[in-house]
Amino acid sequence: MNRNLTGNAFAGTGILTRLALRRDRISLPAWILTLAALLAGFTAMAVSALPTDQDVIQETELMAGNPALRLLGLASGASVGGYTMIRSYLTLAVLAALMSLLAVTRHTRQNEESGRTELVGAAVVGRYADLTAALLVTVGANLALVPLLALAMMVNGQPVAGSVTAGVSIAAVGIVFAAVAAITAQLSASTRTANALAGSALGCAGLIGGVGNMLGRVDGSRMRVLSAWPAWLSPIGWGQQLRAFDGDNWWLLVPFATLFAILLVIAGRLATRRDLGRGVLPEHRGRAQAAPGLPSPFGLIWRLQRPTFLGWAVGLSAVGLLFGAISQEMTHLDGAAAGWYTRMGGTDRIADAYRTSILEMAGMATAVYVVQVLVRCAAQETEGPLESVLSTAVGRFAWMVADLGNALLGAAGLLLIFAVSMGLAAGAVLGDTTGQLRVLLPASLVQGPGILVLAGVVIAATGLRPRWGAALSWSALTLSILLDPLFAGALDVPGWVPDLSPFTHLPKVPAVPVSSGVLVTLAALVVLAVALSTAGLYCFQRRNLALPA
Repeated sequence: MNRNLTGNAFAGTGILTRLALRRDRISLPAWILTLAALLAGFTAMAVSALPTDQDVIQETELMAGNPALRLLGLASGASVGGYTMIRSYLTLAVLAALMSLLAVTRHTRQNEESGRTELVGAAVVGRYADLTAALLVTVGANLALVPLLALAMMVNGQPVAGSVTAGVSIAAVGIVFAAVAAITAQLSASTRTANALAGSALGCAGLIGGVGNMLGRVDGSRMRVLSAWPAWLSPIGWGQQLRAFDGDNWWLLVPFATLFAILLVIAGRLATRRDLGRGVLPEHRGRAQAAPGLPSPFGLIWRLQRPTFLGWAVGLSAVGLLFGAISQEMTHLDGAAAGWYTRMGGTDRIADAYRTSILEMAGMATAVYVVQVLVRCAAQETEGPLESVLSTAVGRFAWMVADLGNALLGAAGLLLIFAVSMGLAAGAVLGDTTGQLRVLLPASLVQGPGILVLAGVVIAATGLRPRWGAALSWSALTLSILLDPLFAGALDVPGWVPDLSPFTHLPKVPAVPVSSGVLVTLAALVVLAVALSTAGLYCFQRRNLALPA
């Protein structure tokens, strides 16, 4: 290949960068706008829920004084912007990191798997050109994220300096994990494994940062947490230590830049120690005989989705344990925070309102899982693997139904796992484990019809326009979350707008009993989901495959 003949290891980087930008002209802007919209929603919700200084002080003291809540965020003084960062920083930093690691592996390891790198390498392309192009595009996306995140907070009345620092703290995490993905793309010969390794590093970083906050202490103001040393071992912890709206410690960008440079050097060294299409780590041999269900479409798709499901299961179970463990503290809420929970939960019984609100959030998180696994239908079609599958005895209908069935069964499993985790933890602190599980298990499944509707949207989008399927699916998910009453109430939108979200129509179980009217609403959502899925399957059966050019 000519990449070994050119004396310039970066030859062709400009062309590959333009190619990567063209490929990501929809996905990266969608990620960036979604993150900005989420932060705008979080900020607006905080402004609405904390109308007075006393409300801000009370909520900040709660977040600072409870070690379990410190896993979610770092208290840095009493301000609406600071409280927003406590609640939203971890979520947004993780999403920015996911955006980065998926983009880097897509333009490096995935290109090698699909054969694009070998084809492009027939031209005069340097050894580091594809990796450099992937990093340039991804770092640029994170830099573009900064002003939009800052604007999302400023339009909600937050100070400019703190808003910019908040955007920088999130984007810096995304940039570091772009470099992490650059390393994992060299280690593994598989895109899935490279993403899994980078995702594991992200999970460890989040956990280490959270543990450092948990082990920290509260200063004399009772509204500022001084983290323990583990928080300084994690880039997510560094982002929190920037302390937007409370000091704006910009000097912490130095360790971010240093770590990024070190990781880049390691990635470059690893790139020279492997063959094209191979990873540095040895590939393990599979079993001599396939498992009984693997030859079927359902079994094969489950095998491909299993790592994703297990990762989500671990994450949701941990979050469920956390929210269950603070159930006792939530029963003592008062003021604006208690009012927010009672409005969202549909009852003035704070314990029931809290459980209802948390289950709604778990349902939205599970919807993200469903969209994530179903958008691969379009990816498998447009990138080529589906053509080989359909050349066998597998039909289009069987293949897509197997994808849909796996996604929905996985969603049901995740909802139950979350409910069990939350029920066990809540039962341990409240002294009624059986009662908690009896309430939470069926209530968690009530979120299912809303998830079904979004699954139907993905199938319909894939059936109609596969090349636009991912963008349409993620857009529908983002709008459904932002228009849910949990967020829409703080966004000052017309009263009919939240009705566009399927989550709006889900009953407030367990805060309210399941009545005949509730069952009719759930049945209507299921019918809508079936209609969307049927339309998608019909279109998919009748059109040509959208194969790679």
